[in-house]
Amino acid sequence: MNSVLTAIILVPIIEIYLLIKIGSQIGALTTITLIFVTAILGVFYARYEGINTLRSGLTQLVKNESPIYEIISGAAITVAAMLLIIPGFVTDIIGFLLIFPLTRNLILKILSSKVQVKKNKKEEFIDGEYQDLEKEDDKKL
Repeated sequence: MNSVLTAIILVPIIEIYLLIKIGSQIGALTTITLIFVTAILGVFYARYEGINTLRSGLTQLVKNESPIYEIISGAAITVAAMLLIIPGFVTDIIGFLLIFPLTRNLILKILSSKVQVKKNKKEEFIDGEYQDLEKEDDKKL
């Protein structure tokens, strides 16, 4: 089964389960308040990190260097902000892990190493020769 499809199915189920469990322990109003607070704090911190990433990217451009890391980091911050806006505790945890530079760097290194492995597997090719059979068939007629 496709991992994206699995995530689309499992994440809401896990989120609902955790919201019910945590809500029964600390109360519904406290749970709702906690969800709003994490969303607000996360979006403000994502904005702060996004501005820092943009500033770093512009610095790279001024130095005439390619801001590849800053572009990928900016995309990760955007995904993190979206995860923090979605109500739930699992998405908040993943969002906060992506927002903080230390854990974001670690996650991006892990993901890039997996992409490199897949990329190297695709570069394998078979060398060979071919013969155009259509031209030989035309000569026989």
